[in-house]
Amino acid sequence: MAKILIFGQAQFGQRVLEGVLAQGHEVTAVCVPPDAPGRPHDPLKAAALEKGVRVVQRKSYRGAEAEAEVAPRDADIGVLAYVTQIVPGNLLDAPRLASICFHPSLLPAYRGGSAINWQIINGETTGGLTLFRPDDGIDEGPVYLQKTIGIGPDDSAGSYYYGRVFEAGIAATLETIELVLSGRAIAREQDDSLATYEPLCRDEHAVVDWGRSVQQVHDQIRGCDPSPGAHCRLVGAAGAGASGDASAGAAEESNGAMVRLYGSHITSRCHRSAPGTVLAISSAGIEVATAGGSVLLAKLGVGGKKLAAAEAGAALGLEVGARLAGGILPRK
Repeated sequence: MAKILIFGQAQFGQRVLEGVLAQGHEVTAVCVPPDAPGRPHDPLKAAALEKGVRVVQRKSYRGAEAEAEVAPRDADIGVLAYVTQIVPGNLLDAPRLASICFHPSLLPAYRGGSAINWQIINGETTGGLTLFRPDDGIDEGPVYLQKTIGIGPDDSAGSYYYGRVFEAGIAATLETIELVLSGRAIAREQDDSLATYEPLCRDEHAVVDWGRSVQQVHDQIRGCDPSPGAHCRLVGAAGAGASGDASAGAAEESNGAMVRLYGSHITSRCHRSAPGTVLAISSAGIEVATAGGSVLLAKLGVGGKKLAAAEAGAALGLEVGARLAGGILPRK
């Protein structure tokens, strides 16, 4: 039985905790971010409390006070399981066998906190995961284990993570723990000449340009799905010029509104309509023209609500022939 220190959050961290305990190890502490006001406990925290594991919650892990509270030297190995906080090197190196960290790409490619988003935005068809020994750099430590995972043509960031990476990542993390504890892990230095780094995927990266190729538009929408959500704006609702019609009023009122886009599928690679034109509206979604093609959108986000595309279209007064233009950044 080994002593394990876990940093993490969310369901991924919860499942790693449960796996470590099922392997017969002792967990010295679980370190999770501070609670968000008005929200339930993080799943990892809730599982730790249920199992009687000590929980540490800090905004910062820098300084002697943080080190004393975490007590990393009591552990044989530290495990970073879906970590968004900065964990300084003195805590990473303090356990007897140092620490391991999960990352959802084949390092050194796609370092950074939005690795899955950018792999899909860039049209990658092959991704993967890495378990490595973290240091003070960003995803720069030596690699213990890697697994290749295919990215489907219609995978979104959400479907790829939960459908392909999530279970594989938990299993690989638990496997790496056992490799390190048994002395069978072989650390391989990353080749920094092959490294790529992308910033956190934010709204400024999610602005849709309908004049790009259908593949580029499709990849951007699915890479930003579900977060931050690719976005555009309604600039020409077909019903806006009509009079005495409820849809006309809705269309006129919604012109200029920001719309977020989800559930993209390519429907044509040879369409010649003006980019951004709404081509069809049905129960399957809303079809929109791009340069040389079209995409079908299953859901739209309007006013903070995610609705079936046809339902959202009705709320916006959207009709065939309406125009969508490049997105605008939401007001802060």
